[in-house]
Amino acid sequence: MAVERKFIAEGVRKARVEKYLSKELKRAGYGGMDIARTPLGTQVTIFAEKPGIVIGKGGKLVHQLTQDLAQNYGVESPQIEVQQVNNPSFNAQIMAERLANALERGWYFRKAGTSILRRVMDSGALGCEVVIAGKLTGARARTQKFTEGYIKHCGEPSNTIVEKGYAVAVKKLGVIGVQVKLVPAGAKLPDHFSIIEQEKKRPAQNASVTPVSDADTEEPALPDEEFAEEQ
Repeated sequence: MAVERKFIAEGVRKARVEKYLSKELKRAGYGGMDIARTPLGTQVTIFAEKPGIVIGKGGKLVHQLTQDLAQNYGVESPQIEVQQVNNPSFNAQIMAERLANALERGWYFRKAGTSILRRVMDSGALGCEVVIAGKLTGARARTQKFTEGYIKHCGEPSNTIVEKGYAVAVKKLGVIGVQVKLVPAGAKLPDHFSIIEQEKKRPAQNASVTPVSDADTEEPALPDEEFAEEQ
């Protein structure tokens, strides 16, 4: 298999696993996952708000997830690790799922979007952007955006410091897509700098001056002049 085809196949597999886990662990507050290859197999780290639901009674659910990843999605020797999300307000995926659930329960889209935006910013985030797209109020689809703070949309910072989450709300009029982007507190921004004050130089100490007499300043006679005086 060519290198390009291998990368595409791994990307497709990761997207399928992400969709599967998002559907199965919706009640657990699914907050994303990370896949890493190890010498012993494939390490799958699941971030969730409620790890107990992911593990299940006696580890039954996590065992079922391991079998499904190996048999249905071609993950080689999967080893699942569950980590709890300490601050859900800084997890874009959890915020997107909550916004989608609020829309499905009948919340007005402006109220739901503003509520999520305010919760993220009150937690200390540097910036947040909420995008809601679909049939919001009528038969015609449109897009509504809520933004506050600092958000990068391009370049390396958009991939390294910006957290992204996506969810879908199914309503009678149609499907509404929800996207949440946020910059968590403590992120190192590329255009942030600090000025270091230069240390002040110490004043030079007063040097002592020794007086010099006129005798010390007379120039010594040259050898030729001394010989002429003797003649």
